[in-house]
Amino acid sequence: MIRQQYQRVVEQVAEAAIKAGRNPGEVQLMAVSKTKPVELIREAIATGATLLGENRVQELSEKRPQLQNCEVHMIGHLQSNKTAKAVQFADMIQSVDSVRIAREISKACMAQGKNMPVLLEVNIGREDAKFGFLSEQVSDAIAEIAQLPGVLVRGLMTIPPFLDDKTRTRQFFSQMNQLFIDIRGKKMDNISMDTLSMGMSDDFEEAIAEGSTLVRVGSAIFGSRY
Repeated sequence: MIRQQYQRVVEQVAEAAIKAGRNPGEVQLMAVSKTKPVELIREAIATGATLLGENRVQELSEKRPQLQNCEVHMIGHLQSNKTAKAVQFADMIQSVDSVRIAREISKACMAQGKNMPVLLEVNIGREDAKFGFLSEQVSDAIAEIAQLPGVLVRGLMTIPPFLDDKTRTRQFFSQMNQLFIDIRGKKMDNISMDTLSMGMSDDFEEAIAEGSTLVRVGSAIFGSRY
């Protein structure tokens, strides 16, 4: 089951890229493995998954030592008291939603002798219930975070408002892509704007059409959460 579902999503990602006039190789597929047992995750890896996403630091720390031949990214909200463990086990932290958290990541990196690639989470829909920087805050935040030792800014991440209207969802993705392009164009020191993480099971095709370089797909691969 996992094999067929993963391969189908791979095909859909490639089709969406080609439809948008893009090279399918420009878009990474993340298998979001939160709440899923290691046995299922290993099945996805055996099928070709090389990038996984975990939402909780505790799950990340328990699963990571049992998973080989893959990267595992932290994609959920990160609390300051769990930052050290996230730095220990994650290959990237995609959910940096404040300068304060970036500073904590930097401290943990210095203590552990590591460098941590990060993405800044953008609250593109300006939703009160979501974490992340507002669009107008991102440029200044990146400039500040780029100076922190051990923290490597690689790009942006977002979760747009959940809407039935895919046209409106696509508008949020378009705004994110423009923000990504604008910041990349500033050629700031100590950053490498190569990753725009947006799009999930319900909207990754729209995200790819608007420039996403990494889509985070869970239920379409693993089925509903437990």
